[in-house]
Amino acid sequence: MRSSAAHENVTCKVSGLVTGADWQRWTVSDLRPYFEVVLDAFGPSRLMFGSDWPVCLLAASYADVLGAARELTDSWSASEREKIFSGTAARVYGLAL
Repeated sequence: MRSSAAHENVTCKVSGLVTGADWQRWTVSDLRPYFEVVLDAFGPSRLMFGSDWPVCLLAASYADVLGAARELTDSWSASEREKIFSGTAARVYGLAL
């Protein structure tokens, strides 16, 4: 992950955290160490949220996945949160918001 992050043109989609955890008992605290690795490597400007829908439904509802992502980013500024939840994807995929 860190070797990929060394290239400034590489971004990272944060997705599949809940399906990689214990499907029955995961908590946001369980997900945080993995999230922190990509945050440290890429920073908020090069991350984008991915719901992993419909696969996420094996472990959680869409609302739970989104809630976990919001909790993981609750200490971020509004600008940083905008990047992970829409801005980075719009930039990378050339989408107009």
